[in-house]
Amino acid sequence: PTPPPPAYPRHSDLRGFRPTPSEIANPTPEEEADTASRTQRALASLVSAKVSLDKPTGSAIAAAIDSATAHERTEFIRYTPNENAPGYNPNAAQRIIRMVPAQIDPMQPPKHQHKKAPRGPAEDFVPVLHAPPEKLSKEEREAWNIPACISNWKNTRGYTIPLDKRLAADGRGLRDDATINANFAVLSESLYVAERQAREEVRTRAAVKKRL
Repeated sequence: PTPPPPAYPRHSDLRGFRPTPSEIANPTPEEEADTASRTQRALASLVSAKVSLDKPTGSAIAAAIDSATAHERTEFIRYTPNENAPGYNPNAAQRIIRMVPAQIDPMQPPKHQHKKAPRGPAEDFVPVLHAPPEKLSKEEREAWNIPACISNWKNTRGYTIPLDKRLAADGRGLRDDATINANFAVLSESLYVAERQAREEVRTRAAVKKRL
């Protein structure tokens, strides 16, 4: 058998090297013929598999064979009924029965289930090269830390969750862009002016009523 190709699992194997003349030499006629024959056999196996899939299988083949050999499997049986059996007819003391095979419906679904087998492993295993592991610093661990998901609506397990954890999960305590709209001052001034005018109108109405 052909030896498997070499594997290069180390990172240092990615460095370039100078090949020897034997490694870059052209193949010999014997190697070319061997490669051509193996390629031809592989292509022939693929073509034969494709052609076999196009041929009818299953109940259609069984129905064709059954219809072709039905006359060969037909039997004639001489039957003598029992005289004491109910419905006995003395005029038909013997009968001849013709036995034929049951017809198979070519359109009926298959009675077995096709299960696709998983593909086997590849012949030449190619390792996945990874960089050497590096130890994370404290800042990197904190940057990659993902807090637990805390919902403000559901607590199916009934845990007691502190308020600081809820605020940390919600993110409302981390906002620094809290600004007050200028319309609040305008609204407060308008309410103050309206109240002062209402007090003036009440005072004037009371003074007029007192004079009358």
